[in-house]
Amino acid sequence: MTAPAPLRAKPAEEIRPPEPGPARRIGAGLLDPQQLWRALPAALCKLNPLTLARSPVMFVTEIGAALTTVLAVAQPSVFGWLITVWLWLTVVFANLAEAVAESRGRAQADTLRGMRRQTVARRLVGGAEERVSAAELRRGDAVVVEAGELVPGDGDVIEGVASVDESAITGESAPVIRESGGDRCAVTGGTEVLSDRIVVRITQEPGASFLDRMISLVEGADRKKTPNELALNLLLVMMTFVFLVAVVTLQPMAVFSKDFMAAAHDTQALTADGVTGIVLVSLLVCLIPTTIGGLLSAIGIAGMDRLVQRNVLAMSGRAVEAAGDVNTLLLDKTGTITFGNRRAGALLPLGPVTGRRLADAALLSSLADETPEGRSIVAYAREKFALDRSARADAAWVPFSATTRMSGVDLPGGHRLRKGAATAVARWVRDNGGEVPAALDACVDQVSASGGTPLAVAEHTAEGPARLLGVVHLKDVVKPGLRERFAELRRMGIRTVMVTGDNPVTAKAIADEAGVDDFLAEATPEDKLALIRREQAGGKLVAMTGDGTNDAPALAQADVGVAMNTGTSAAKEAGNMVDLDSDPTKIIDIVEIGKQLLVTRGALTTFSLANDIAKYFAILPAMFGGVHSSLDAVNVMRLHSPTSAILSAVVFNALIIVALIPLALRGVRYRPGDADSLLTRNLWIYGVGGLILPFLAIKFIDLAVVQFIPGIRS
Repeated sequence: MTAPAPLRAKPAEEIRPPEPGPARRIGAGLLDPQQLWRALPAALCKLNPLTLARSPVMFVTEIGAALTTVLAVAQPSVFGWLITVWLWLTVVFANLAEAVAESRGRAQADTLRGMRRQTVARRLVGGAEERVSAAELRRGDAVVVEAGELVPGDGDVIEGVASVDESAITGESAPVIRESGGDRCAVTGGTEVLSDRIVVRITQEPGASFLDRMISLVEGADRKKTPNELALNLLLVMMTFVFLVAVVTLQPMAVFSKDFMAAAHDTQALTADGVTGIVLVSLLVCLIPTTIGGLLSAIGIAGMDRLVQRNVLAMSGRAVEAAGDVNTLLLDKTGTITFGNRRAGALLPLGPVTGRRLADAALLSSLADETPEGRSIVAYAREKFALDRSARADAAWVPFSATTRMSGVDLPGGHRLRKGAATAVARWVRDNGGEVPAALDACVDQVSASGGTPLAVAEHTAEGPARLLGVVHLKDVVKPGLRERFAELRRMGIRTVMVTGDNPVTAKAIADEAGVDDFLAEATPEDKLALIRREQAGGKLVAMTGDGTNDAPALAQADVGVAMNTGTSAAKEAGNMVDLDSDPTKIIDIVEIGKQLLVTRGALTTFSLANDIAKYFAILPAMFGGVHSSLDAVNVMRLHSPTSAILSAVVFNALIIVALIPLALRGVRYRPGDADSLLTRNLWIYGVGGLILPFLAIKFIDLAVVQFIPGIRS
C-alpha cells in the first residue's frame, strides 16, 4: 500500500511560518507629473456644475469664474481676462487632485478586471457532475474543483483539502492550504487549485463576487463622504457664506468713497462696473478656503487607495477614519496571534530513547496523517533533525482517523510505528504486550499544564513487545514579530486584548509570549460582543481582527472589523475591512494609514485657513491703502498696485492647489505621539508655514506680473 497522493503535493515548506516584513513607515512622497497630464481630461469633465455641486467651495469658485467670463466679454481688459483664466484654472486644478486620486483606483480596477477569466464550473447535482458557466452558479451550489482548475466563485470548502494559488488576489506567490471543517475554508473566485480535489459550496450571489466588489470599491463608485468630511464641508460652507457677505458689503463702501479698493490714480480703472465685479469675485475666491475645499475629496480617496496598495480592502471611508482613532484592539488568538492549527514545538523522549530516534519515529508515523498537526510534525522533524524520510512503496500506511485517534505505518520485518492521542497510543502499547511507564503521565501533565497538546509515539518490533518512545508537544505557535509590533501599538496609545476560547492558563501563556496588554479567556461570541460594547460605552473606538464564523458578531459590532481573507465567508461579510494577506500585524499599518488620513486632513485644513489669513492681510492693505491712509501703514509687502495684488493672489491661490496634490495623495508623515504633540507640530509647520508662504509667493508673483505683463496698470 502506498502513501496517499496528497502527501506528495504538500511539501513541508508550505506550512512553515511566514516571516513578516519590517514595519513600514507611512510617509509622503513625490507624484509622477505624467499622472497629472493623464488625469486632465477627467478633471475637465468634472467642470459639470452637477458634479461640482458636491464640493460647495469649488462650486462657488466655478460660479465666480463663469461670472468673470461674462464680465470680461462685456468689457474686455487684460486684467479681466487674466483673472478669468486663473479662476477657471483654480477649479480645474481642484478637480485634478480628485481625478488623479480616482485614476489610481481605476488603474487598480483594470488590473483586477484582467484577472477575470471565463470559468467552467463542475456543479454537483444529485451526486452527478454537470458542466455549467460560472455565471450560472447560485448561492448554495456545490462545485468540484481539482488540481489545475480555477475556483469558479467565492465559497467555502465543504470537502477535502488542497493547495491554492491566491496570487491573483493577494499578489503573493506562495500557495496556501484550504480545507473543510475549520476557519481556513474560504476560497475566492478566480484563484487556482494547485493540488488535490475539493468541493466548494458557493456563497456569492451572481455578479457579486469578492473580485467584483473589489473592482467597485477601488474605482470609488461606492465611496460615500464620511461624517468627518461632511462636518468639514459644513464648516467650509459656513466660512464661504461669511466671506460672501463680507465681500458683497464692500460694493456700497466703494460707491460711497468713489475710489473702490484702489489708490487715487487707479480710480477710473477699478470703478468700472465690469472691473468692480471681477475684483469682488477675485477677492471672494482668495478669501474662501479653496485650498482644502479642492483637496478634501482627494485626501479621502487617497486614504482608501493606500490601504488597497497594502492589500487591505476597506468597505467604506468611515472605517479608514475610525482606524485613526482606535483606542482598543481585540485580536482573536487562533489564526490571528497564533497560526491556525497547533504545531509541533518540541519532542520529549522517554527513558533511554534519543531525540533523533523519537523524531524519526514521529516523522514516519505522521506521513499518513493529513491533518495540519500531522504535517507540522513532519516539517519539525525534517527541519530540526535534518531527516530525509519519505513515503515508501513497501510500507502499509495507517492514515489518521477520528475513531482510532492515531496514525502510523507498518514497515517490512514486523516494525510498526504509531502516533496519536496519549490514551489511544497507551492502549495500543498494552494490546501489543508492552507496559506504559509512569513517566508518560508526568510528561503528558507537563505539556497540558503549559497549554499544549501531548501526542504519544510508540513502536512495536518483531523482537519484543511494544514500547513508548516519547511525547510530541503540540503548541500554539505565536507568529513571529508580534511582540515588537504590539509594543509599537502601545506607543500609539492602543490597548491590545487577546480573545480566545482557551482556558486561562493557556491564554495567559500565549498572551505573555505575544506581548498583548490583556486577554479574555474561555470567550464565547457573546463574551466578545459584551467586551466590545463595554469599551464603546466608555467612549472608546474598538478594532477587532478575526477569521472565524464565531468572530463574525464581534467583527460587525466593532468600529473597525478587519477580517482575514483566509477566514470564513461569514467573517469577511461581517467586517468592514478585509486583509488579503491575512496578516494580523497589518492592523498596525491600517491604524497608521487611518491616523495619517486624519493628520493629513488636519494639516491641510490648518494650512488652508492660515493661507486665507495671510492673503487677507496681504491684499487688503494694497487695495485700500489709497483710500484709507491708515491702512497704508500695514502694507508691509508694498505690492505694486491693487490690480497686480489681486492678480498675484489669484495666481497663488490656483498654483498652491497643484503644489499640494502630492502631499494630499501620499499623506503627511505620521509619527506616533500624543494629540498635543501632533497639534503643536501641525501648528508650527502648516500653520506658521501657511502664514509665511503666501506673503513670499504673492510678492514674487507681483514682481513677475509687473515685469512681464505690461497690460496691468501701474
